Amino acid sequence: MTTSTSGVSSVAAGKSNDAARLYAQQIAQELQVGVHQVLATIALLDEDCTVPFIARYRKEATGTLDEVQITNIRDLRERLVQLDKRREAMVKSLRERDLLTDELLAKLSASNAMADLEDIYLPFKPKRKTKASVAREKGLEPLAADIFANKLQNLEVSAQAFINKEKGVESVEQALAGARDIMAEWMSENPTVRKQLRAYWSKASTIASKVAKGKEQEGQKFKDYFEWSEKVTTAPSHRILAMFRGETEGMLKLTIKPDDEEALIIMDKNFVKGKGPCNDQIEITVEDAHDRLLAPSMESELRAELKLRADLEAIRVFTRNLRELLMAPPLGEHAIMALDPGFRTGCKLVCLGKQGDLLHHDVIYPLMDGAGEGAKQSKASALRKVMELAKKFNVVAVAIGNGTAGRETEEFMRAIDWAAVQLEEPQIVMVNESGASIYSASDVAREEFPDYDLTVRGAVSIGRRLMDPLAELVKLDPKSIGVGQYQHDVDQPALQSSLDDTVVSCVNSVGVELNTASKQLLSYVSGLGKQIAANIVAHRQENGPFKSRAELKKVARLGPKAYEQSAGFLRIRAAKNPLDASAVHPESYKVVEAMAKDLGLDVATLMSDTEARKNIDLSKYVSDKIGLPTLRDIVQELEKPGRDPRAKLEPMKFAEGVHAIGDLYEGMKLPGIVTNVTAFGAFVDIGVHQDGLVHVSELTNKFVKDASEVVTVQQKVMVTVLQVDKDRKRIALSMKR
Repeated sequence: MTTSTSGVSSVAAGKSNDAARLYAQQIAQELQVGVHQVLATIALLDEDCTVPFIARYRKEATGTLDEVQITNIRDLRERLVQLDKRREAMVKSLRERDLLTDELLAKLSASNAMADLEDIYLPFKPKRKTKASVAREKGLEPLAADIFANKLQNLEVSAQAFINKEKGVESVEQALAGARDIMAEWMSENPTVRKQLRAYWSKASTIASKVAKGKEQEGQKFKDYFEWSEKVTTAPSHRILAMFRGETEGMLKLTIKPDDEEALIIMDKNFVKGKGPCNDQIEITVEDAHDRLLAPSMESELRAELKLRADLEAIRVFTRNLRELLMAPPLGEHAIMALDPGFRTGCKLVCLGKQGDLLHHDVIYPLMDGAGEGAKQSKASALRKVMELAKKFNVVAVAIGNGTAGRETEEFMRAIDWAAVQLEEPQIVMVNESGASIYSASDVAREEFPDYDLTVRGAVSIGRRLMDPLAELVKLDPKSIGVGQYQHDVDQPALQSSLDDTVVSCVNSVGVELNTASKQLLSYVSGLGKQIAANIVAHRQENGPFKSRAELKKVARLGPKAYEQSAGFLRIRAAKNPLDASAVHPESYKVVEAMAKDLGLDVATLMSDTEARKNIDLSKYVSDKIGLPTLRDIVQELEKPGRDPRAKLEPMKFAEGVHAIGDLYEGMKLPGIVTNVTAFGAFVDIGVHQDGLVHVSELTNKFVKDASEVVTVQQKVMVTVLQVDKDRKRIALSMKR
């Protein structure tokens, strides 16, 4: 765990030092951190350092910024770069058309918001044919300019001079109409007015929906929005996305607008000055400019703003839930039995070794219909097989998928008299199997188990999820795990980026066992990626287990930079050097060796001797390359090398005798586990194959806007059944009754 301040003077994204400092100042102000911290972070990012590496191993350089702060710096810098790219494109276009003035360049340079930048550029933006451009072709711009400046006393006479039948201006009224078209465009392109109207629309608009004509039956899933309206300032993400989806599917008609009268007053204040014939024309133009040009533009902008806001919230919900799921407590390396339950088709059974390797697979039929001799024999056969296999493979836990027949299979397993066959009762755990079927049909599963069918692969996945949820779930597209909110409606690149950040953060915070990790898990380790991860696995298969972290340097394409970024997050449990099993970075091994030597110990003894570590004087080891934050991390790591930050596994046990939605009744109190958290509430698995919803209003007696303020995915809760709708398969629950 060493730090380096080299590269702090590097430029950001290829910019000059002045530009880098300007970025840093803007970012520091927005994020409330030091400019030097931002500059150091940007420099490290530009040196291809990853967020987890910077957060853990470059604390002195960044002033101990955490992953969230570093990610925010990265993302905000990228937005500023995109803003500059757009500004540069505008300047280039204006210069090429000989429209760039010093004043215009100064305005563009001073703008720090994309909306303001676009407003400044709008009057000069190349346009398709418009009413105003047609009027200009007819030579009416001078007339429009005089009216706009309130210079004319006799409009009839002034307009008469612009009648030109060859150009299509055959009357005074046509001349004035053309002038109004030009003025309307000027009004709609006025940056001050656009900014004022944008602010008004953002705070005063209402989003309203109604059912599309003839879609009353087809659009039943949007029934709540057949007649709905609310202020955009308070509309939550899930309702905005629901209404937008209803509109996209043609089931709803949406309007988003404020009071038009107030908008017209804002425009009048900017353009209508006094009385007279010119102002009469301006007043007419104000209404046209608003209705025809500004209102549609403002609605389009507000729609985009609402979508962005809703997307960001939905992505936040998704990533938070995903983190909780990935960081779920693992059982660890134990021999286990896993069951993918079923009635008619039987339960797919697999036995897995301590490393998750498939040792045996079979099918049992403990849940055959009826009470006849066939059903009894089937159950007895299943019982014998389970006990024989449990004994043969020293099974310490049983993972059972929570899908169809899950509860019945759980009861069958719990009813077994394990002591009768001299076996200690294994831990029986219900496992969320969401996405297991997707894994079983995936290329990853086919590559891992080319000689087995989907049912065996699915059961293996269920078992491995119990052993290590993180290691198994990284093989899936996070969007298939089922913890999102309108995930297919949001900006997909933004969602994917956020999910990738979350998976990377989780993988690196836990650390990865180098000699057992799959290439999918390794690909998320800082500095590696898919190709190097595959090369590591290939090297392992050809040369046997890695004996030290240093051996990583022999892997194809794993150069010095990749080694620097990844080594601290990779563990070798049985390595000769005990530090290879810890989160201490190889670049800090000499510091630890110096600590041990100064105490007259070897490194292994220093790591095991609590009293000896208390005698370490950290100030002795501070240098220009390592400071106290990193030294404290090192000592903390020596206390519990390679410690897993995840909680201890506590299996969920559902209420006995409650298997299906028909077993529920109002007022019933049940244990459950939270499977998904959204802004509007939490979904809870109560063991009936259909999650119930605890609406945000039923989470607590205190007012909360967002369910995440109260609960998290994987949290165990007690709930009360409020309502059961068997036909629609809906269960309303409460946590406050």
